[in-house]
Amino acid sequence: MAPGPDIADRLTIALAQLNPTMGDIAGNADKARAARAEAASGGADLVVFSELYLSGYPPEDLVLKPSFLGALKAATEELAKDTADGGPGIVMGVPWLEGEKPHNTAVLLDGGEIAAVRHKVHLPNYGVFDEQRVFAPGPMPGPVSFRGVRIGVPVCEDIWFEDVTECLVETGAELLIVPNGSPFDNNKRDTRLAHAVARVVETGLPLIYLNQVGGQDELVFDGSSFVLGADRSMPVHLPSFEEMVALTTWRRQGGAWLCEGGPLETAASGHEATYRACVLGLRDYVAKNGFPGMLIGLSGGIDSALTAAMAVDAMGSDKVRCVMMPSRFTSRESLDDATECARALGVRLDEVAIDPVVAGFGGALEPLFDGLAPDAAEENIQARTRGVILMAISNKFGPMVVTTGNKSEMSVGYATLYGDMAGGFNPLKDLYKTEVYALANLRNQSLPAGCLGPKSRVIPERIITKAPTAELRADQTDQDTLPPYEVLDDILRGLVEEEASVAEIVARGHDAGTVARVQHMLYIAEYKRRQAAPGVKISPRNFGRDRRYPITNRFRDRG
Repeated sequence: MAPGPDIADRLTIALAQLNPTMGDIAGNADKARAARAEAASGGADLVVFSELYLSGYPPEDLVLKPSFLGALKAATEELAKDTADGGPGIVMGVPWLEGEKPHNTAVLLDGGEIAAVRHKVHLPNYGVFDEQRVFAPGPMPGPVSFRGVRIGVPVCEDIWFEDVTECLVETGAELLIVPNGSPFDNNKRDTRLAHAVARVVETGLPLIYLNQVGGQDELVFDGSSFVLGADRSMPVHLPSFEEMVALTTWRRQGGAWLCEGGPLETAASGHEATYRACVLGLRDYVAKNGFPGMLIGLSGGIDSALTAAMAVDAMGSDKVRCVMMPSRFTSRESLDDATECARALGVRLDEVAIDPVVAGFGGALEPLFDGLAPDAAEENIQARTRGVILMAISNKFGPMVVTTGNKSEMSVGYATLYGDMAGGFNPLKDLYKTEVYALANLRNQSLPAGCLGPKSRVIPERIITKAPTAELRADQTDQDTLPPYEVLDDILRGLVEEEASVAEIVARGHDAGTVARVQHMLYIAEYKRRQAAPGVKISPRNFGRDRRYPITNRFRDRG
């Protein structure tokens, strides 16, 4: 069947805010078909999907494989055939080979064929983005014609500059539809909105901002898709961190398109948004990589308790297993706190004492260590023993080990390679210690949307209020080695997020010697961070592709 007649004055556009899986071309296509069928049942004329939806985003070097591109082309052609039924057309992102290098492309599928392709012009090459490595930029685009409506389809970064939308409006676009793969960070929503509003003001056109949702390695996409009217009003906002196929109704009035409405949800913000991003990133990493569940070393401390809460909220208590691994330095308080936390979360808690294993290492090393005082070497043996135990349980039963180190500790190297750093993923990796406490309090006060755990308090109050300690020697606390976390975290934000100078950070009121020491610890711990498990990106500058420092580095800012 041919598509219906040209639409003169009314248009129903479905926003398919979905969670694709990287490389699962058939699965993503089937999900798109289901979304299209749902949209068709609501009378939709057009269904919009996110940037590179069919492949998953970001595909990185996968798009350099000819076989991958060939499979995507075939799947796109099959989806195009579906539109011969006279139902909704499709705007979808897909890597598309044209010439010697693929493009980041939005395709229009309608009438049983690929009706138009538009390539992304501005390829981001900063932070987590490396698109210039794998994609060729497209030419300045004109609008696509869809059943009598001229639609501009700038792709994601193309609305961060004025030239693409200026070209579109000059060539007759009546409406802007922007497919996005915009990762979450705790400053991103205001930035997105500012760029979208600027383009609306400059062009005088309404704009649909359609973002994907879900976790992909260290990135989390929060959805939060929206519509802006030409008057800068926001008649539609989709929920954060949730899949949805939402219908929006449009009417042409006086030659301009007006959105008459659709879902209007409040965007997640603040600590709630951060918590939900961590949970979604953890859930998708575990599920999309095929692990049956998660395994956590529960110590009785704040980091492992919050990690366990996130794990339960991600996949349910039946998919989470915890292990307490006491040593002779483990306090009764820690044992009781871990037990109470596990009980509150409803998870299985096993106990494996590490002293016999540590003693075995001590005996083996005694001829080499004879006459030397115990130090970090013996402390790290304890941490590495725990790592070996967790990995053995993981190998035997299948759950993925989830690590629990926070950004403060990872910044200054207060973590043990092949010990507490051992594991597959870390939901706290981009959270400073002060943020860990804030999220623990948030989780005790309420159950965030989309979380599967108990509604009650799940982290015992004593875990939150007691002094943090690794318990690798008698009477140890973190502050024996580190400045107070309130001080440390402010210094680290200056050094990491802001690239501030030592002098600038000292001017905030910090001790010059402390700032210099923290800077030194930050630099010498780079080799540890290169070997750390991936973790959810929360800040504008996480450890990973956001911040690429050399391991061998003798530079120090002397203030």
